[in-house]
Amino acid sequence: MKKLTVGLLSAVMILGAGTAVVAAGNSGQGDGLSFERMLPFMQKMHPNFSKEELKDMYKACHGEGGMMNGLNGNGVEGQGMMSRF
Repeated sequence: MKKLTVGLLSAVMILGAGTAVVAAGNSGQGDGLSFERMLPFMQKMHPNFSKEELKDMYKACHGEGGMMNGLNGNGVEGQGMMSRF
């Protein structure tokens, strides 16, 4: 019985530590989204928009006061556009 308990506790600790390492590694990337990285996707979704229109759209979404709260995709929590209501 002791071996089973020790084995289970060890597995829980190893899995918990692994989860913490993965979570810490993903949260500190810092590169976020940039207009240059998003441009190909935006052009694919909106083929009729000019580059200036796409840039304005990006600023409206990811700039200060935008629906992404200026976070550029990093640390986005539950405060999106829809959860403000």
